[in-house]
Amino acid sequence: MPPSGAIPEQLLTVVAASTVFTVMFVLGLGIVLSEFRWVWDRPGLVAKGLFSVLIAVPALALIVTRAFDLGRAAQIGIVLMAISPGAPVALRRSLSAGGHRAFAPALQILVALLAVVSMPLSIAVLNELYVGHAAITPGHLARHVFTAPLLPLGLGMFLRRVSPMRAAWLEARLARVATLLLILLVLLALIDIWEVVVGAGLRVALAIAVVTILVLIVGHLMGGPEPDTRTAVAISSAARNPGLALLVATLNAASPAINATVLAYLVVSALTVIPYAIWRRRAASRQRKR
Repeated sequence: MPPSGAIPEQLLTVVAASTVFTVMFVLGLGIVLSEFRWVWDRPGLVAKGLFSVLIAVPALALIVTRAFDLGRAAQIGIVLMAISPGAPVALRRSLSAGGHRAFAPALQILVALLAVVSMPLSIAVLNELYVGHAAITPGHLARHVFTAPLLPLGLGMFLRRVSPMRAAWLEARLARVATLLLILLVLLALIDIWEVVVGAGLRVALAIAVVTILVLIVGHLMGGPEPDTRTAVAISSAARNPGLALLVATLNAASPAINATVLAYLVVSALTVIPYAIWRRRAASRQRKR
């Protein structure tokens, strides 16, 4: 189990679940299914995006952790996050930074679905590298992926499809609620785990920052010629899913040091992405004014 902090675990769980559901539902309300035709006509771009999110990130994490000569627990924690794609809030972050309105949601959905296959395969590779015996069934992953990002996103998209006016009415009113819940979750999480993050050590934090920077660069370069698709791939690649990583760690009775590294990755990576997101948001704003 993750290290316990100052915030009651039940409260943090309720706030996290409420935040993810509300944020993804609101995002779904704004997605027009017909826009996905744009994505369908660009299979090469989709393939490059999936390669960046599912393959390039774990590869870079392995290289960086070995280069920094981190301890075994820190290496496993970082790589575990690297093989856990599809963070629920990644889509909101991508769209707010100027990510493509059709490509970013499509990439998020595909990544979440493919994680059910990619993660067991990645864990099998990690077992060979670290002489471990970790495992997770596709069923465990499917339940997590469905209930966290996909169910509320799908409900929002369905409502937008059958009743656009009602969806627009709800979106305008729930958007602020989603933002407030997200702020509350961030504050509670920082209060709860700041000691864990500090305890992970400077070298671990630096390695996580380096991985995130390299991932942003690779994702940006592989996102195609358009600025908004580059933003979508870069942020989707950098935003990893701590829920999936902790699920694997919990099911395999991972050491507290591995869980601590996962939580440190969550905070350090999120902070590292902020300058890139600001840059892309400003670039998108300048582009719209032309």
